[in-house]
Amino acid sequence: MIFSTLEHILTHISFSMVSVVITLHLATLLGNEIIGLYISFEKGMIVTFFCITGLLVTRWIYWKHFPLSNLYESLIFLSWSFYIIHMIPYFKKQKKNLSAITAPSAIFTQGFVTSGLLTEMRQSEILVPALQSQWLMMHVSMMVLAYAALLCGSLLSVALLSITFQKDILRIFEKRKHLLIESFFFDDFQYQYINEKGNILQSASPFSVRNYYRAQLIEQLDHWSYRVISLGFIFLTIGILSGAVWANEAWGSYWNWDPKETWAFITWTIFAIYLHIRTNKNLQSANSAIVAFIGFLIIWICYFGVNLLGIGLHSYGSFTLTIN
Repeated sequence: MIFSTLEHILTHISFSMVSVVITLHLATLLGNEIIGLYISFEKGMIVTFFCITGLLVTRWIYWKHFPLSNLYESLIFLSWSFYIIHMIPYFKKQKKNLSAITAPSAIFTQGFVTSGLLTEMRQSEILVPALQSQWLMMHVSMMVLAYAALLCGSLLSVALLSITFQKDILRIFEKRKHLLIESFFFDDFQYQYINEKGNILQSASPFSVRNYYRAQLIEQLDHWSYRVISLGFIFLTIGILSGAVWANEAWGSYWNWDPKETWAFITWTIFAIYLHIRTNKNLQSANSAIVAFIGFLIIWICYFGVNLLGIGLHSYGSFTLTIN
């Protein structure tokens, strides 16, 4: 009874803190120069993290098994993993670039979990025989940590693509503008004079400084994306290998081509391709970012696909919505 009440309290506190943190995050986006708001936002993230940690520990003690037995608990653990990734680079100078991705991911995941849509799944049940194993903690925790890291890294790559394509679009508009000026208003000599004058002014304008900072931002996004995805790829590899050993103990075979296993293998392959492209110096960072974006979509299919359909050997975490 005590643990059930504590779990209920921590759930409401975490949801309240998420609401406050969302407000502070939006305020920091609107006012970048307000340092006090950013400090309050980071403190709110830390408080929410400890609330989620307490919630997971409470369920662990109360239900006497590691809290990763259904989709509700895995989503809480996913949110907790986002908070962990958010706080890893806390003392780094480039932490704001990563927190712009990790913070919303953690906030909205936890907000969804505690919003009441998964009320029926909050009540944990006796584990099915396949889950009554010590491999539950090893395999599922590694997989969820891998999902969190790969999702954050992929979102950083998506941000990189957005900035890169925005620059290309601006170049296209600039070329069209010059073509229109050249075609309709000036002859070749006048256009050449204005173009040379514009180049001189542009070299002294803040546009060159803006391009420098854009290039720096792209480089930082590519750097953080590579590091986070590499970490997630390691977790994913460990999770797949430990899952194979667990499957051999539970079902008598290391690999059964179950839908969850198949999509996990596809996810592993996609991010192996990303790492191969990323380490190739002859290819641009945008090429690997496109692969990471594809991997972002594949992860959600792997994570929610089996749960939505309720098929295969991993269908114990079926997805059920309860709208109050």
